[in-house]
Amino acid sequence: MPRWKALPEELDPQVREFASQLRRLVDRSGLSIAAVADRTGYSKTSWERYLNGRLLAPKGAVVALAEVTGTNSGHLTTMWELAERAWSRSEMRHDMTMEAIRISQARAALGEFGQSPAPVKGGRTARRTATDSAPGPAAAGVGTGASSFGSAGLGSVGTGTGGRVPVTAPPGSGVPPQSPPGGFGGGSGSPDGRRRRRKVTMFLAGVVGALLVIAAAALLTDLGGKDKDPVANTKPTPSPTTSAPELPLGVKCSGDDCTGEDPENMGCGGEFARTASSVTVGTALVEVRYSKTCGAAWARITQATPGDKVQVTSASEAGEKGQNGTVDADKDAYTPMVAVTKAADAKACATLTTGVKGCTTTQE
Repeated sequence: MPRWKALPEELDPQVREFASQLRRLVDRSGLSIAAVADRTGYSKTSWERYLNGRLLAPKGAVVALAEVTGTNSGHLTTMWELAERAWSRSEMRHDMTMEAIRISQARAALGEFGQSPAPVKGGRTARRTATDSAPGPAAAGVGTGASSFGSAGLGSVGTGTGGRVPVTAPPGSGVPPQSPPGGFGGGSGSPDGRRRRRKVTMFLAGVVGALLVIAAAALLTDLGGKDKDPVANTKPTPSPTTSAPELPLGVKCSGDDCTGEDPENMGCGGEFARTASSVTVGTALVEVRYSKTCGAAWARITQATPGDKVQVTSASEAGEKGQNGTVDADKDAYTPMVAVTKAADAKACATLTTGVKGCTTTQE
């Protein structure tokens, strides 16, 4: 069974090449994904996503992997920069596609309601309202063709259809030109009149809103004192609790609850762990890994031979059997955790297949 899954077909060629390069580095190092996660400070789940092309590794993870595998970080970050640009272009194309879909859906929804603007003279568009389409009182009253001013000899102010037509006087009559009520002479139906009404309405709305805010503030101030709030007077004072501290997101155990548990599965590794002490036994490196967040420690062995064994014990066990691990084909292994109050309480020992043994020394 191959170690790696096939990369997604939709990956950009530049991103595909970068993910393949990360896989080659991990294969060449001989480390498992769990070991890579423990040494770089990024979780095992994150590395699985990076190496399978589901997520682009951040620059910090790339630099950490270069240090772990002994690779030139400059060359690797150059490849990362090219992959990061390709990844950004792919995300931009996806966002533009989704935006076009949303615009098409919005246009289709608006079209269902038939909200098309009515064309008017001059190339502009305007909405037709009941006020514009229906004849006003003045127009209705003069729409019969009757003379408005009788003996003055003025022309008719109506067209018989309710339209608004300016009224003119004969030359030399001494009567100034008139406009019908509600017409274009600045009356209530003119654009200027509508603008004035709109300003007055907005002003009144602002005044009402300000009065409501003042009233609400006064009401809250009046009810805010404890002397006037019966609930505040009778509310009991909460007693201090002694519950366990809240753990960071992803961490699943603390203290004695971690004993016998896998540090990676419980979220205690990666950024929450550090090497407290180490020793070289033969060709293998043995370390005590300690997590202050979890209040636990475990042993790790690398550069080992399949069959080598590693064990971690805590000072509180007083000689009792600790947690054990055995090296497999990955040439590294780590033990389950033991609860400790500080890093110096844990000790790691290794027994190699060659018979060589060794333990870490306690460091405060």
